[in-house]
Amino acid sequence: KVSSLLSHRTSPGSSSETANCQMHIRTAKPTLCKKQKALSFQLSARGQWSTWPAFTAEQIVLRNHKPCSAPERAPSNEQALLTIPKPHHLEQLESYLKKELQALDLTKGISQELRLQPYREIFEFFIDSLKTYKPLLSAIKNEYEATLAHQKETIRALEPLKAMVTTVSEECTQQILALQEKEKVEINTLKQEKQHLLKFIDNMKEEKSSLQTQTHMVEHLQLSVAEEYTRYLQEHSARKLLLAKLNEMHSEQLDMKQHQVQGGKGEDVVKLTLALKMARQDLTKAQVKLNAMTAEYGDVVPRRDFDSLEKKYSDLLQEMKTLRNDFDQLHEEYGTLLEIHRETAEERDSFCTQLQEAERSCTPRPNWAKCSEAIPGGAERWGHLAEGKSSDELVDVLLEEIGMGVLKETNAFCGWGKGDEVPVYLRYEGEIKNKNPTKKDVVNILKDIWKEKAALDQQTGKQSSLPEFFLSYLQKKHGDASAMEWSYTLYEYTRLCRSNHIMSSFYEILTGKVAEEQYHSQNQLISNLQKELAACDSSSSGFLPSEQMALREAFPLKRRDAIQELVNASRFSLDSTDDLIDYRALFEEDEEGNPGPFVAKLRSQYISEKQEYLQELKNSLADVTEVNADDLKAAFCRIDPEIDGQMLDTYISLAYQVRREHPDQEVVPVDTVLERLCAGDVRRVGPSPRKESTTDFEGE
Repeated sequence: KVSSLLSHRTSPGSSSETANCQMHIRTAKPTLCKKQKALSFQLSARGQWSTWPAFTAEQIVLRNHKPCSAPERAPSNEQALLTIPKPHHLEQLESYLKKELQALDLTKGISQELRLQPYREIFEFFIDSLKTYKPLLSAIKNEYEATLAHQKETIRALEPLKAMVTTVSEECTQQILALQEKEKVEINTLKQEKQHLLKFIDNMKEEKSSLQTQTHMVEHLQLSVAEEYTRYLQEHSARKLLLAKLNEMHSEQLDMKQHQVQGGKGEDVVKLTLALKMARQDLTKAQVKLNAMTAEYGDVVPRRDFDSLEKKYSDLLQEMKTLRNDFDQLHEEYGTLLEIHRETAEERDSFCTQLQEAERSCTPRPNWAKCSEAIPGGAERWGHLAEGKSSDELVDVLLEEIGMGVLKETNAFCGWGKGDEVPVYLRYEGEIKNKNPTKKDVVNILKDIWKEKAALDQQTGKQSSLPEFFLSYLQKKHGDASAMEWSYTLYEYTRLCRSNHIMSSFYEILTGKVAEEQYHSQNQLISNLQKELAACDSSSSGFLPSEQMALREAFPLKRRDAIQELVNASRFSLDSTDDLIDYRALFEEDEEGNPGPFVAKLRSQYISEKQEYLQELKNSLADVTEVNADDLKAAFCRIDPEIDGQMLDTYISLAYQVRREHPDQEVVPVDTVLERLCAGDVRRVGPSPRKESTTDFEGE
């Protein structure tokens, strides 16, 4: 029983302790059985159990009275109960229990199980001795054992959950700490921005107080100037009066001297008196006129002072207006910054929520390094294939590698039949042998096909159909028997090799997804650039500095960032710090026809610029679902004003797929028009009006 209880109680993590405990119990079982027999013999010697204390059985007080128990009795002398000795068998049981407990090793993790075993044995002694109550006591014991076993099972089942809860709690704690660190950085940034704005506000307040101080100073200066002017005016008037008095006194002195002289000479007194009277009248008139002028021009300041003060006042007023405008502008900018800060905080909260949802719902990024184990060539070749590619492009590369592997293992193809819906170069019934060429062989064959077709088109003066020429070329080169085998083989190889430009472009033109003019246009673009770079190389050394690459002259419609991307692509293979670029090496291809980064960037920009051009055309057409030729011409003229009539007619014919002169009445859905234009050679003729307006604004 002890072994079974220990097996229920112990967990998987404590297997060693359980084994030790079980070994201890197995070694202790013989001793316990002998002790149990001796004890049961001693207990059965008398044939009955002793009551203790014997003479106080009638005086026991049942404190927790139950319906089936005896009625309460009055307590007797408790001190007398304590002096009565215990029964001999009770002392033996307690002594046995004490020895067993002392003999146990309680230092182990399952000490409680070991402590329970002696009590269980004592209880079994009682059950065996009390024959009358044995069924009831056995049932009680079994129920307790079942309850203990159930509790052990429950504890053992909850232990993994406890470990899982601990793990989840640690993960949540780490996530919370990471989010707190992230928020801490953002909060510090916002606090710094807040401090900067507060300093800015304080500076504006100081400037405002400075302006108010200057305004008060101007008013004070105006009052001071008015007071000084009044004082100067009073002094001027007093000086004039003083001069008048001095002149009068001087005149009197002269008169007295003249009287003395005339008296000595005997001049006429009447004549002198009349002259004096007339002089006094003139003096009175002059004094009246002087007083009138003083009264009239009392508030007038000198013109020079007035002009100086007026100029100073206008300068201060203009400066105050300028400062006021600057303050208003700064105040508006401050409000705008606050609004931007609020929107930024909302966006940050939104992005945090989206990040949390993405972390919960999005699938993890695949480990692309595992693909190196399944790709021929190992990690080195996979690293070369995956360099600089996105996840979507890596999926295409992986599918291409898988398809090429399956294609190499395929010995024969199944013919498509001879129906009219089957292309002319695939019309065959039955199995077709796979030629299993290498990529290099396929690229060389395709280059030879383009070369032969260009010679034929130049000789006949018109462009031939690529599917028909493809079949005739193979029949001429390999005969009718092997032509269809090579046709199916080349078709499957070009269909699967999407990363190779020569093979993918041949497949798209062969199946009609892209017009042949687009392929020739890209090649002509690259050829023209080669000629431009060769013309810039006056020494024919094959090297040019990056600033003399003449990319701006060769591509006047490209943006600055596109030109910079081409310059960066041209520097991709530089091994030294020298700025000289081997422009001839930029156009070289490997044995499989793959170009370098520079030519690849040129072709990708050609596609992106065409898509951008068609997107502007779609935006110019607004929300219409169908469009006729006139509306389409008007839209082309709006987005490309320098387009000529011949190019416009070419685009209209491509969009409506008609050769007549008046396709004006035909209405085609906008999506169909854009799809047809995307398949052809469509590009911008002149600069964009939006770009010109932006350039003019920057120049102003």
